[in-house]
Amino acid sequence: MLVDTLLKNTIIAFSECIVQVFSLYFFGCLEIFILIFMALDHYVAICKPLHYMAIMSRRVCSVLVAVAWVGSCVHSLAQIFRVLSLPFCGPNVIDPYFCDLQPLLQLACTDTYVINLLLVSNSVAMCTVSFVMLMVSYIIILHSLRNHSAEGRRKALSTCITHIIVVILFFGPRIFIYTRPATTFPMGKMIAVFYTLGTPLLNPLIYTLRNTEVKNAMKKLWSKNMSSDDKQ
Repeated sequence: MLVDTLLKNTIIAFSECIVQVFSLYFFGCLEIFILIFMALDHYVAICKPLHYMAIMSRRVCSVLVAVAWVGSCVHSLAQIFRVLSLPFCGPNVIDPYFCDLQPLLQLACTDTYVINLLLVSNSVAMCTVSFVMLMVSYIIILHSLRNHSAEGRRKALSTCITHIIVVILFFGPRIFIYTRPATTFPMGKMIAVFYTLGTPLLNPLIYTLRNTEVKNAMKKLWSKNMSSDDKQ
């Protein structure tokens, strides 16, 4: 997909397009599971710190990982199988720079209103419900910080705010894309580029900035640059 963003026209086989759609939904759903389980981990660590090791045991973590992978696979296959049963005819041209289900449905030679409604409802429900769950969980966590010390509140807020930023960057564009009418316009393309390329590139930076060693290294680099500028 990185190469396709630089090309005006590109060709992809139908089987490769289906694999791309499966990968897009699989890893997107997997990210949702990871964000939910991270919120659960933060809740236990902040609200029940003495029971953390007992609740988030290795066995529980293994089960959560298995649930994330199996759930993502089931969700992706359920979306793909609805499209594979459709007859397709020309013109075999889609406007976005990557394969997605809605552009593929426009190429079908039959009425896809019901299937499109099911696909969109599934995606919107999953994104919206997950986003609301995550926001409610963090409201509960932030409300519980009243009983913590100032240092404990500072550390917890640092952890939660970082995760909330990632949640908003992940769900905001997706909810917008799937709740808008199925028409193509420049802003939709820009948002699609952002959530397929921009968000994955920003996530490591956002999480890394919480690391103490990285912060200290950046402070040293900043101080070194400032001192060199003063000498000049």
